[in-house]
Amino acid sequence: MDDAHRVGVLLSGRGSNFLALHEAMGPGEVPARVAVVVSNVAEAPGLEKARSRGIPAFAEPRAAHSSVAAQEEAMASRLREHGAEWVCLAGYMRILGPDFVRAFRGRILNIHPSLLPSFPGLHAQRQALAHGVKISGCTVHFVDESLDGGPIVVQRAVPVYDRDSEHDLAERILTEEHRAYPEALRRLLVEGWRIEGRRVVFGS
Repeated sequence: MDDAHRVGVLLSGRGSNFLALHEAMGPGEVPARVAVVVSNVAEAPGLEKARSRGIPAFAEPRAAHSSVAAQEEAMASRLREHGAEWVCLAGYMRILGPDFVRAFRGRILNIHPSLLPSFPGLHAQRQALAHGVKISGCTVHFVDESLDGGPIVVQRAVPVYDRDSEHDLAERILTEEHRAYPEALRRLLVEGWRIEGRRVVFGS
């Protein structure tokens, strides 16, 4: 695996999408390895999950830094120290600043629990239920300076049922997130692709 692509993961919570990526890398489905995990939350459960798997993991909470910019520079330094070529946001609950985005432009991915451009931002499942949509899902997209607005790589859809609670819909979408994220990263690593405007075009 020494020649595998190195991925840095940013997370704020339990890290279920981090684990989905890591587990897909083990059997070679995704030709990469998680080189480092960084969190903005010192107690994030995802950090211990990484450490228990032998992956370097670090907390860079806002309170430990003089500014958000300093915090993000420390996070970027962790990624560089471990040779991260790609950055995957896996439940990272902060908007990245423009300096961080510029430092890794075209190499930052995020997964969002809606079919973007519908329902960006927080509480996407709640937004979907409030709007009465019949289909929702998840989106893997490139990160740019906009809110959940970068070019879309992969989407997966799920039905929305009349009886659904926010939790029900979130769990159904999460199942597809765990499939969509490895699929998106694998395609970007093994297939030719290019960005045309807002579109990711494969097969180039």
